[in-house]
Amino acid sequence: MTVNKAVFPVAGIGTRFLPATKAIPKEMLTVVDRPIIDYAVREAIEAGCETLIFVTGRNKNAIADYFDKNPELEKDLEAKQKLEALEIVRNIIPSHVKCVYVRQSEPMGLGHAVHCAAPLIDADEYFAVMLPDDLIDGYPYGALKQMLQVHEREGASVLALERVRWDEVEKYGVIAPKFDMHVPMEVTGIVEKPKREDAPSNWTVVGRYVLHGSIMGILENTPRGANDEWQLTDGIAELLKQQSVLGVPFSGKRFDCGNKVGFLEANLHFGLRFLR
Repeated sequence: MTVNKAVFPVAGIGTRFLPATKAIPKEMLTVVDRPIIDYAVREAIEAGCETLIFVTGRNKNAIADYFDKNPELEKDLEAKQKLEALEIVRNIIPSHVKCVYVRQSEPMGLGHAVHCAAPLIDADEYFAVMLPDDLIDGYPYGALKQMLQVHEREGASVLALERVRWDEVEKYGVIAPKFDMHVPMEVTGIVEKPKREDAPSNWTVVGRYVLHGSIMGILENTPRGANDEWQLTDGIAELLKQQSVLGVPFSGKRFDCGNKVGFLEANLHFGLRFLR
């Protein structure tokens, strides 16, 4: 039940952060001193993932450059005896971790983005999907590691959950739990961005998933859903018909860095650590 691979869908344009994202991938906007994407990658590595699969698009070369080696910079820092900075640069990605890049030709939804990684995922293995916009400061460790403890014990796909106000459910994928207060929750249904009156609960899925590889075949045959896009939620709804899916409320605080308010809150949250 070991999960060795994590998929990062990072092909989005980031229109909410224009004009900055005209030239800079939104995932490379910094929270204090590190890009948003770095926080999600660190979380995946902490959880034991050794293959990181980035589903990218146009103008996303900065992501690959950030995680790649930079011999010229390292040589310059070493020559100037800036050893602390040299250590930081050298250890962005540990030597045992591999980065792989897959191109999404056009944005057609999260389900399509995840399916772009299908050639790298075996049908009988579990893998993680991590949305960097959801920056989670997990406690006592990252949200993905919390989820993998449940996955390893139960042998099932796992979704990270957060309870929101009823007037916010239409922004998220929403689950129908078999027992509302039992953790982990057995998921009996899931729907993308329902109206308040149609929502089966106010337990919403945030940007962390542990999924069985068979979902790739499901996504290949999933029709377009909400917003005329291929939705990962619709694929999970089909997966539910074949196997168990569990929901786990994570311990920690989530920041929605897909909007300016959440991005500023994340900077304040992590920035205050430098004042302690």
